[in-house]
Amino acid sequence: MPGIPLGVLDLVPVSSGSTAAEALHRSIDLARRAEEFGYARYWFAEHHLNPGVAGTSPAVVLALTASATSTIRLGSGAVQLGHRTALSTVEEFGLIDALHPGRIDLGLGRSAGRPRPSDGRGGQPPVTPVVDGYTPNGLRIPDPFSFAHLLGHPRVALQQKLLNLPGAEPQEYGEQVDDVLALLRGEYRSPEGVEAHAVPGEGADVEVWILGSSGGVSAETAGRNGLRFAANYHVSPAAVLEATAGYRAAFKPSAELNRPYLTVSADVVVAEDEESARELATGYGAWVRSIRTAEGAIPYPTPAEARALPWTDADRQLVADRVETRFVGSARTVADHLERLQEATGADELLITTITHGHADRVNSYRLLAEEWHRRAAL
Repeated sequence: MPGIPLGVLDLVPVSSGSTAAEALHRSIDLARRAEEFGYARYWFAEHHLNPGVAGTSPAVVLALTASATSTIRLGSGAVQLGHRTALSTVEEFGLIDALHPGRIDLGLGRSAGRPRPSDGRGGQPPVTPVVDGYTPNGLRIPDPFSFAHLLGHPRVALQQKLLNLPGAEPQEYGEQVDDVLALLRGEYRSPEGVEAHAVPGEGADVEVWILGSSGGVSAETAGRNGLRFAANYHVSPAAVLEATAGYRAAFKPSAELNRPYLTVSADVVVAEDEESARELATGYGAWVRSIRTAEGAIPYPTPAEARALPWTDADRQLVADRVETRFVGSARTVADHLERLQEATGADELLITTITHGHADRVNSYRLLAEEWHRRAAL
C-alpha cells in the first residue's frame, strides 16, 4: 500500500501478574520501538476504572513519551471531552506543544461510559455495499452491537459520578469542539464579547482530530470543521462504513484541509506464523467480555488463563463482532486484511492497536507488520 502510513493506538494495557507502573514503562518502550520501525504516529487512549488499562490521562502519558522519543508524532486517541472543559484541554496540549512543537496530535472524543440506545447505524448510506456481512473485497462488517444492556448499569453511573463535579452538565459536543478550535486560533469570544487567550495553547502547532464510531455527531463535527477524522473499526466494526460516509458527506474545506482526511483503526496480532498468532490472541475474547459487561477491562490474561475461564453461548455472542474483526496471523495475512480495510474505507492512514500478554510479543507484532508493510510499499 504505497503512501499509506501506519500509526499506533495504545491503551497502556496491564497484563495479568504485572502492575500499572510496568505497563507505563512498556508503553514508553513500545513508542520508542514504533519510532524505529517507521510508524507515523503514536496515540494514547483514555479509559477509567479499568483494572487492566493504565491509560487514564493521554496528555500525561504522551508528555512522558515525548521526552523519550524524537520524531514520531504523539497524541490522544482520544481526550474524552464530556468531563473536561475546552480551556483545560487546550492548555494541557499547549504545554506539551511548547516543549515538543510540531509533534502533537489533539484527538477529541465524546465521553466514554455513556452508552446510548442505538442500532449501530446513523442513517448515512455506506459508500461501499455490504452483502451477507462482507464488502465486495471481503472485509467483514458484522451486525451492529447494542450497548442498551449497559444503560443504567451502576458501574457506568459510578464512573460518571467520579469523573464529573456534582451537578455539572457537559457542554454540547459540537460547541465544545468549536471552543477548542477558537482557543487554539486565538479567536475565542464569550457571548458578551469578552476575549479569552489560552497561554500556553493559543497558536499551538497541534493537529486536531475527531474520533468517532458512527456517522453521527462526531463525524458531522469533524466534517463541518474541516478536521481530520478517525473511524473506529476496532471498536464498532459494524458502523465503520457509515462513519466514513457521514464524515465525507459533512466535510467542508478549511484552512487546515482542502479534502477529507481519514484514519481507520484495526485490532491486530502478528506473529511468525498463523498458529503462534492465534495463540497470542487467545485472551482477547475474555478481555472484551469484561469491558462489555461493565466489569471494567480485566488485566490481560495469558492464553492459559483465558482458556480456563468459563464461557457461555451468551458470552460468545457478546464479543463475536470484535473477535471476528480482529486481524490475526502472519504479517502477510494481516497486511492483506489491512489492505482490504483501507480499500473499503478509502482511509488515508491506518491506526493499529495490538494487545498481547507478553511485552516482547507485542513489540514483535508491530515490528513484523511494519517490515511487511514497508516491503509492500517498496514494490
